[in-house]
Amino acid sequence: MSEIDPQTLAEECAKAMFARDRASQNLGMNIESVAPGKAVLTMTVTGEMIQGHGSCHGGYLFTLADSAFAFACNSYDRATVASGCSIDFMSGAKEGDRLTATAEEQSRGSRTGVYDITLTNQDDRTVALFRGRSFEVRGTVRNSEEYS
Repeated sequence: MSEIDPQTLAEECAKAMFARDRASQNLGMNIESVAPGKAVLTMTVTGEMIQGHGSCHGGYLFTLADSAFAFACNSYDRATVASGCSIDFMSGAKEGDRLTATAEEQSRGSRTGVYDITLTNQDDRTVALFRGRSFEVRGTVRNSEEYS
């Protein structure tokens, strides 16, 4: 059996994960691109995402960044989860804003990794900066029903 090239593997992992990812699907997220250690996701801010100060609730921003992080760190077909995350909010997002989360691997060891995710709006203004730390668990992404 021949080995699959890294780009095709990343795409297959994203397809398999997204099919099971009801949270990202139900928030209207789209995978724009994926590559080994990288992912770009988009989401439009809806009225249901607006908090009491008139901007997008930070939890939705975190969720978009966390989803991009997940697709980036699972692009090697090794089931990987977050071991920790942090986010810094730079500016608010409003209803109708089209947000883009760009995840990039900074470091990947035998079972751990560090990923930076930048959230921008349609005007390329930085909305938030997110850092995720990953931990590889048992199993694969493409053939896994559930991570263990």
